[in-house]
Amino acid sequence: MSDLSTAQKDKLMADLRVVIADAEEVLRVTAGQAGEGVKEARGRMLASMETAKTNLTHLQEAAVAKAKAAGQAADVYVHDNPWTAMGAAAGLGLLVGLLISRR
Repeated sequence: MSDLSTAQKDKLMADLRVVIADAEEVLRVTAGQAGEGVKEARGRMLASMETAKTNLTHLQEAAVAKAKAAGQAADVYVHDNPWTAMGAAAGLGLLVGLLISRR
């Protein structure tokens, strides 16, 4: 994967760690008392969850866009080089057939 997607994954993981930390704090605070501390911790947890959801949505959109671009590139290649594509598919089929027959 590209460096951009790795950076996005790292950011998403960092956001999820913050959400987990805030959830643990909410559990810890609510175990002993209720009041202003609980409201503040819950607010931070909800904000962290919304940020993580937004980042996850962006990461998913980027993955879908990359998959579509790869599919379009493959389609263009096959249309431009049909015999090469057929040869590659036949070779791959032969290889898979040989591997399956060895079992």
